[in-house]
Amino acid sequence: MATGELVHDRASDVDPADLPSGAAVTTSGRISRAQEYAPDTPKGPFSTQQLSRIDEALALATRDTGIEFSIYLGPLGSEDTRAAAEQLHDRLGEQGDDAVLIAVSPGERVVEVVTGANTTQRVPDRAVKLAVMSMVASFKEGDLIGGFVSGLRMLADQAGSNPAH
Repeated sequence: MATGELVHDRASDVDPADLPSGAAVTTSGRISRAQEYAPDTPKGPFSTQQLSRIDEALALATRDTGIEFSIYLGPLGSEDTRAAAEQLHDRLGEQGDDAVLIAVSPGERVVEVVTGANTTQRVPDRAVKLAVMSMVASFKEGDLIGGFVSGLRMLADQAGSNPAH
């Protein structure tokens, strides 16, 4: 539905050159103006395309392994970053037993990976350390997305396929 103001009784009274961009005079004498719609862009460090890559990597890792992978990016706000990451993991409640949280605090230069009670055997500390080393290498090059995707793939590969399938 178009909106506009009735400005003249006859469309012939208006010079089209005087109209703003995207405006036209209808036969009833109304000026109808199109306005460009600009969708909101995500607020944060990532573009929509980058968020899509992270989401896809999380979804694939979760689907393939049956482990709920999560990523946290931001300050851990504590001198004990491990405890802060474990508190974030605890917020998952009962799902936390089957989850892995990757917590990255660029300002503190910290990467913490917290595994749940049921995922510790499938994702052992050695595999976590290798994944963290891979992520840190990417992060040092300024590639946060590549680091997350690489780390998720490594952890998912180590965990193996979903035993429920």
